[in-house]
Amino acid sequence: MSEGPFRTGAFGVTGTGDTSGFGGLVRVEPGGAVTLHSTDRPYGGWFDEVADALAEAVGQQVYDAAVRRVVVDRGEITWFVAREHLLVLAQALRDDDALRFELCSSVSGVDYLDSGGPAGERLHVVVHLTSMTYRRRIRLEVAVSAEDPRVPSLTGVYPTADWHEREAFDMFGIVFDGHPALTRILMPDDWEGHPQRKDYPLGGVPVEYHGASTPPPDERRSYR
Repeated sequence: MSEGPFRTGAFGVTGTGDTSGFGGLVRVEPGGAVTLHSTDRPYGGWFDEVADALAEAVGQQVYDAAVRRVVVDRGEITWFVAREHLLVLAQALRDDDALRFELCSSVSGVDYLDSGGPAGERLHVVVHLTSMTYRRRIRLEVAVSAEDPRVPSLTGVYPTADWHEREAFDMFGIVFDGHPALTRILMPDDWEGHPQRKDYPLGGVPVEYHGASTPPPDERRSYR
């Protein structure tokens, strides 16, 4: 059951059918983290130090234009940024002596179907950066629509983003402008669609095992 940005229960079960023990679970509705408010300053700990250093490195005017909001949750910090400013922020985060986020450890995709925030920006690119100098980790997050799923490639700043971006392209259809070889990495080249988008059909084939047959996923139950 949904109440505003929150969802209760687990696995879409209603009534008395939930035997998992997670019936009392309260979760943020998918996309709720996108539409909820920004965390007020002070953020706490070293988060404020990084925010100030980043604003100084790129200039306050650029920082204000680039950063849509900042979220601190469960001891982690995420900068939600406009895609046109992603590379400027990434370059500063890597090169500035007060920041030194030398490693891009992950670039991944998320699909918040039907709850992607303003302008239908359901597809998100999540970038995990690590400072080995200061032993810190942060996230940058960029949101785009399925109709215009383009994000600047980070490969020029962080070469390790190469195959991560190929996977996000393959699974979510996010196009990384400037990537040196943006081709599928998991699915065949002629595959149609992007399997980790929420509106992609489950599909599948029936499986026989020990004389029993298991139907494909889209025929097993009603998914909500």
